[in-house]
Amino acid sequence: MKQLNRIQSVLFMIGGVLMVVGACCFAIMWQQDVVSWVYLAGALLFASIQIMQSYEGNSLTVKRLKKIMTLADVLFVVAGLLMVDMVYGLFRPMFDNQESYISYLYNKWVVVLLIAAMLEMYTMHRIDYVLSKEKKHQ
Repeated sequence: MKQLNRIQSVLFMIGGVLMVVGACCFAIMWQQDVVSWVYLAGALLFASIQIMQSYEGNSLTVKRLKKIMTLADVLFVVAGLLMVDMVYGLFRPMFDNQESYISYLYNKWVVVLLIAAMLEMYTMHRIDYVLSKEKKHQ
């Protein structure tokens, strides 16, 4: 994997911290109208830096894992959008009634965030393992 420069590394860490702070504060229902935007900003920052990080090798396994990691990044952003929607009801006009909206979207950010976090952890550890295995064989 291509190494991030110093500024990108700092932005990546800031994005991760904003995501953690935003998700934790949102979960304990503290200033949800503000922290939902904090999480979304962190998710956008984290995802954009991680998507910009490229793989320059030939391993199909790492390329596949990088695509799964990109899916996780998109899901982090979707979770942020669902958080903002939970506070402001931005997507509510798309549904015919309140019951449908609650069934399909309301409070679903938790599920999306959990799936994204699991995919992120899996791909991160697998990429590290495959790259270290590649270095041993060189």
